[in-house]
Amino acid sequence: MAIQYERSRAATGTADRSIERMQFDMGERGINHVLVTGGAGFIGSHVVDRLLETGCRVTVIDNLANGRMSNIRHHSGNSAFQFVRGSILNRRLVGELMQACDRVINMATLGVRHSIRYPFQNHRLNAEGALLLLEAAREHGIKKFIQISSSEVYGTAVQVPQNENHRTFPHTIYGASKLAGDTYTRACWSTYRFPTVIVRPFNTFGPRSHYEGDAGEFIPKSIVRALNGLPILIFGDGKQTRDLSYVTDIADGIVRVCESGDVIGETINLGCGNEYKIIDIARKILKLAGSGTIEFQEKRPGDVTRLFADASHARECIGYRPRVDFDEGLKRTVEWFRSQNVRAMIRKETGRNWE
Repeated sequence: MAIQYERSRAATGTADRSIERMQFDMGERGINHVLVTGGAGFIGSHVVDRLLETGCRVTVIDNLANGRMSNIRHHSGNSAFQFVRGSILNRRLVGELMQACDRVINMATLGVRHSIRYPFQNHRLNAEGALLLLEAAREHGIKKFIQISSSEVYGTAVQVPQNENHRTFPHTIYGASKLAGDTYTRACWSTYRFPTVIVRPFNTFGPRSHYEGDAGEFIPKSIVRALNGLPILIFGDGKQTRDLSYVTDIADGIVRVCESGDVIGETINLGCGNEYKIIDIARKILKLAGSGTIEFQEKRPGDVTRLFADASHARECIGYRPRVDFDEGLKRTVEWFRSQNVRAMIRKETGRNWE
């Protein structure tokens, strides 16, 4: 069945865009058709890659606020893949797309630094957007709804490693809005027995990672700066630690959750189970880039001091085991950025990206 959709305005409160008319084949409802929100983003596009590898049909909805067509263009012409440009806050569009799908992976998000300048926009997409999707999914009989959360909901570790029962004490509106989305997701399971799972990836890096604007994160920003001969910026003393996983490992974990029949109602951490100091990461990037220096600046607002995952539950329930160690993953990431037009990239790298 073919459906046409006409849109005249982005539903996120961003600037008007010209009217777009899109036609796409909804196909027949089956057990292997997954709707991925935010599927043109960094982690989302790798999840799409993995789903297609496993033989699933995939529909992506993304408004391209952070996502990029270049992340998914390699699937053009694949009859099992379709892309729709739009917002998860567009109730009509979301409902139409869910008619053809049996599972939803919600990866649409606005990030940590964005939330510092635009708290209400951040809340609306991350929290209200999750609730809108949950309601639509219940209405359309979706068989599994996977909410992709964040380790930011925990705040700084008070005991390590941090398991799923660690206290939640977010430091930013982003972390709070993701926690609200988690709470709505859990409530839909508790109240309606609607089949949901919450997945909390810890810090993730790799090819396609965000270096630009307020979506930019430390590793890709630092690589772009170092490859352009600019100093790596460390906010604070560099002793902050992160649990860092290569993106294909995180994507594999998410797809395992999507496939598993034994995780309904669960909350699952995904991480490598190691912690790395920011200063040590910066030194590794400089060595791989072959040039550059480090510049210390004052601590970022809302920054978490320590994140260190306990992913034992993921190992037990979905057989999750990261395959790419940190040094190898960092090498691959630097090589990927080196293969891009890093001179053009530096124009979008905005240093203090929360101001």
